[in-house]
Amino acid sequence: MSKIEEAREILKELQVPAKQQADLCCYVLLAMADIKEDDEWSSAVNGWIRIHDVIGYTKANYGVAYAENSRETFRKQAMHHFRNAAFIEDNGKATNSPNYRYRLTDEMLSLIRCFGTEHWESEKQKFLQSHETLIDLYASKRTMRKMPVRINGENFTFSPGKHNQLQKAIIEEFAPRFAPNTECLYVGDTTEKDLVKNVEKLQELGFAITLHDKMPDVVLYSEEKNWLYFIESVTSVGPMEPKRIKEIEEMTEGVTMGKIYVTAFLDFKTFKKFSETLAWETEVWIADMPDHMIHLNGDKFLGPRK
Repeated sequence: MSKIEEAREILKELQVPAKQQADLCCYVLLAMADIKEDDEWSSAVNGWIRIHDVIGYTKANYGVAYAENSRETFRKQAMHHFRNAAFIEDNGKATNSPNYRYRLTDEMLSLIRCFGTEHWESEKQKFLQSHETLIDLYASKRTMRKMPVRINGENFTFSPGKHNQLQKAIIEEFAPRFAPNTECLYVGDTTEKDLVKNVEKLQELGFAITLHDKMPDVVLYSEEKNWLYFIESVTSVGPMEPKRIKEIEEMTEGVTMGKIYVTAFLDFKTFKKFSETLAWETEVWIADMPDHMIHLNGDKFLGPRK
């Protein structure tokens, strides 16, 4: 039996849905365990690897080439389901971080090392019997890493990572100080793209809802002042540059209320890195110094400009 068929047999015996027994999912299991065609399953390992590494491993060792832009397919078809089944875990970084990694759980590693031996059947039964407990264990590990945040009076959680840490600060520290009594109409999450998205209200205000990557990270609305705050949470990319302002202006052609553009940074060091690219007539807020703002043009402070 070829290694891909053995991987499929493992997944089948672990009672995963047929879709998760597809070749792509089998290659994920082989790559994550570092099992080549002539290797024994007893030599399986569980080092941390990226989807990019899985694609490279499959091409190098099994001669099957998946395009780099198929990473989302790997994430949705294999990683998401394997993680929910406690076959694999992630390292808790934000999904858009270059340091985001997956590995086989210790329990899954112990099990697959027995495949093809006299212990397989008994170990498989033990694994299946404790499977629900394992799912709860790994789900609670993920939940513990999440950051609680209160938005519009409701409780949400952000995935871990600097970008979301800054978004949490925008909502909990920036808004009460500089945008009091505002409603959050949009905020994304690094794993759950549209955590809050009040489409009805945004459209009512004249906003053209477009793809997620065009939306500012946080959109706040002050009914009292008739202002919209467009806030970018910047840890590595995406400050309020002239090009970004133009994109938002095009998206909000139908919006008549005042528009305020804010770039938020975690610290002064990151602000300095981007300071030369920021557009005039925008605002800067630094989470390390939450009581202060930098106004790029002093004709007037925080407020919409014509």
